[in-house]
Amino acid sequence: MGRMTETVKVLLIINVIFFIGSQLIGEVAYEYFALWFIKNPNFQVWQIITHMFMHGGFMHILFNMYALWAFGSPIEQMLGQKKFIFFYFSAGIGAALLHTLVNYYGYQTGMQELMNAGMSMAQVDNFLYTGEYPKSILENVSMDQLQNLYGAFSNPAVGASGAIYGILVAFGMMFPNVELFLLFVPVPIKAKYFIPALIVLDLFSGVTGYSIFGGSIAHFAHVGGALFGFIMMYYWKKNQFNNNRWY
Repeated sequence: MGRMTETVKVLLIINVIFFIGSQLIGEVAYEYFALWFIKNPNFQVWQIITHMFMHGGFMHILFNMYALWAFGSPIEQMLGQKKFIFFYFSAGIGAALLHTLVNYYGYQTGMQELMNAGMSMAQVDNFLYTGEYPKSILENVSMDQLQNLYGAFSNPAVGASGAIYGILVAFGMMFPNVELFLLFVPVPIKAKYFIPALIVLDLFSGVTGYSIFGGSIAHFAHVGGALFGFIMMYYWKKNQFNNNRWY
């Protein structure tokens, strides 16, 4: 958590520019640059990258950019600029992929449940685009099931959190005994315990749907970023770590 490195500085600037621009432009910016579900008409391939620079609000970007500075700078110093850039975007793309796969599974499951309950394909499509559904369907399908399907189709993902989780994993692997503080736990916790616990909490929230940090969080995107970050760091550490130097 020393000086800010060059790539981290550039990423911070781009994120701030995107955030200010999205606040000025409004919904159009999210329509083009947030990551939409692949079957949603708003989906575009470039969103796999651009969603990493979009944020849902001031506190969202504040926490992500703080983490990027605090944990990204030492990782860039260890990996070097080119490898850090590859790592950052790979973790972010990995987060998008896992998030999309989980959403696709939920979408397919939800579609089948609605059709089994008696809704026609035309009624399901109308529900996805308008949110309207025949009230009688609630006799066979719960409101949670309806909300999950509608949310998977209609709610885009934004934020650098997936890439940040990859960086957190890298930090935990490189600096396992550095003590970190949780805002709501006023005692130091070593990175090798803090970061895995954070990922397990996200996995629990993603599976159960219960989140202590509130709703509208793409928990599986966090897990995806962490997973891809771990795979890359494990490979590099195993094959390119020698005499305490990274090449």
